[in-house]
This record gives sequence, C-alpha cells and structure tokens, in this order.
Amino acid sequence: MQDNQEAVRYRENAMQSVQMLRDVLDGDTYEVVALRFGVTRTAVERRIKSIAVQLTQIVGVEGLTEEGAAFVRRLRLHREAILHALESFEPQLPVGLRAARVMSQPEVKQGAVRIKGRTSRTAHDLALYYLLFATGLRPLEIARLEVRDYLHADGSVRRESELRADTAINRKLRPLYFSSSKLDDMLTDYFSEQLQNHHGLSTQGHYRGLEPSSRLFLSPVGEAYPIEPNGDSGQNRFVCRKLLDIYRKLFRYAEIKGMGSQSARLTLISRMYERGADEDQVGTILGIAERSAVRQLLPRPKPTLAELLDELV
Repeated sequence: MQDNQEAVRYRENAMQSVQMLRDVLDGDTYEVVALRFGVTRTAVERRIKSIAVQLTQIVGVEGLTEEGAAFVRRLRLHREAILHALESFEPQLPVGLRAARVMSQPEVKQGAVRIKGRTSRTAHDLALYYLLFATGLRPLEIARLEVRDYLHADGSVRRESELRADTAINRKLRPLYFSSSKLDDMLTDYFSEQLQNHHGLSTQGHYRGLEPSSRLFLSPVGEAYPIEPNGDSGQNRFVCRKLLDIYRKLFRYAEIKGMGSQSARLTLISRMYERGADEDQVGTILGIAERSAVRQLLPRPKPTLAELLDELV
C-alpha cells in the first residue's frame, strides 16, 4: 500500500514537472514558474531538466540530445518537437516503486490456465494475454491493431510485421513480430468465432474472410473498442478504457503477484536478454529511443569476471 501511494505521488509530481516544462517552453522564466507552483527557482530548473532528459530517453525528440535537454535555450529551440513528444510521454517510475516484475515461464503458463478456467471469451482473452508477453505492445497499441497487421491477404500470419505509425504510442513505425504458436492458436480460434458471429467480415474472401481494416480485437457485439481522448483538449493523448478493464480482469483471474502490462514488457526484455539481445534491439521492439531508458526499465545482466574467464582454454 505504501509503495502504491508513493507511486501515485511520484506520477503527480512528474506531471507537474511536465506542466513546468510547458510553461517554460511558452516563454515563462524559471522565477515566474517557481512563484506559480510555490517552489524555488532551483527546484523548477532541476525538475524541468529531469523530465526533459526522460523525454529524450523514452520517446526521443527530433534534433535534441540528452545533453541538450539541460539548457532552456535549446529546449525552446525545439519547442514544437518537444510538445509533439509529450503527446505520447509516460513518466517512468523509479525502480524501487515498481510493483511489476519479470514473470517466470511457469507463472505465465499458470496465469493462462487460470484465465481459461474463469473467462467466458476464452480465445479472445487468452489471445490478448499472450499478445502482451509475445510482443511487449502497450494496451492502447493493441486496441489499435487491425487484421492486416497480423495476417497476409492469403490468410498466413505476418511473422515479420510492422507497428504502423498511427498505431504506435510514439507515432513512429517500428518492427512487430508475431512468433508465438500459443498466440496463433488462440487467434485462429477467435477468428472462427468471429466468422460464426458475423463480426468484422469481408466480402472479398481474403484475410481468412475478415475485413483487413477491422480491428484485430472486437467487443462481444462485434464493435471496435472505443479509444477516447485522455487529458486536456489539444494534448492528443488517448486511452482505451474498455481494453484496460479487460486486462485488469485477466490479471485478477491469473492471481499472479505483480502481473500486469508492465510486467509483460519486463518479461519480454528478460527473455530477449537471455537470447543475447542488447539494449538497442530491445529498444527497437518496445519503441524506446535511448539505451539508458531500456536499462532503467530492466538492467541487462552481466556475467561475473569468474564466469567470463572460466575454462577459457
């Protein structure tokens, strides 16, 4: 409970720092912003620099480096790029405040078994569950996926696909791989249910009989899950509350401590590290611009010197 309260306070402070950054970009001095928020000038400068560095690491700001984020003049020179990046920015919690953790393979499997025994939409819900762990996508990105992102016209799976720019949180194209047989099985069953229920059908006969531009996941009545603005007008931030509610339900059914969307991403990172991936490769898959931001999520394990030198000859 204490950790949750600290996490809430951290997020509130982070969003206040974002507003400070916006005010400075609009021309206010550190002194004016400090007076507005009831803090010292030094505190405003420190918080703006901290949030600007996070922004360059997590989302990336065209033309602005992490070092340049420390100078207000450079921030103002890149005002439009920063405001655009802020549209998809989510401040990262410090490691000590994160409840999420890496899930073991038995835990992921056990979670699926429990979900299967409790949900009424087995194929739909298990496909959603496996998709998190197989791709590291965020719920909003999953809500935006379309049939054509997963299938070729001939009905085969697009093993090497792309997350379209209009689907990605940061609005940047990135690679998307569908390489899970469990996910394939659940989506095959789910597509069969859609055909039986006449949901998202095509008249052309391609894409296994589904409309290619139809959302990959539909509600029980065959409608796309609504995506709504989230925040003040003009911020271009969005949320799919229906899908978030479904994921909360699935994690509750799974009954695995610490399981959530963030833990799925951490688990994916861990599995990639185990197979020899570096921070650049992980960042490419998750849409994270800087290696340091990947390390902040989950540091890459390093072998000890003894392990490196053991039985070299």
